[in-house]
Amino acid sequence: MSATEKKHSILIVDDTPMQITVLSQILSPLYAIKVATSGKKGLELAGKHDLDLILLDILMEDMSGFEVLEALKSAEKTKGVPVIFISSMDGPEHEEKGLAAGATGYIIKPFEDSVVRKKVADALG
Repeated sequence: MSATEKKHSILIVDDTPMQITVLSQILSPLYAIKVATSGKKGLELAGKHDLDLILLDILMEDMSGFEVLEALKSAEKTKGVPVIFISSMDGPEHEEKGLAAGATGYIIKPFEDSVVRKKVADALG
């Protein structure tokens, strides 16, 4: 990447700090990372920054990932930003529900570094 190329900006929204740390370590060499530990904070950051992708946990204390996704898709600034759900809910029905709700992808916890990098790269085109 040359000095004039801008890194893609990714927001990680997860209420488990360890998940944020692991995802940041996987992705920060390639992308500019922002983090939020709640759905509310994630929505606040998404409204303030130009993001290329959002990685979103489904099970959070303040708001579910589905509630956050709905808010993101209804806001003019964020409606076009791709969202990948990251969740420990691993049945095909959960992935199907996430994709039907408007997510671009779905990553199951615990995840493999290579799978995260590939799905992120695919979502960013």
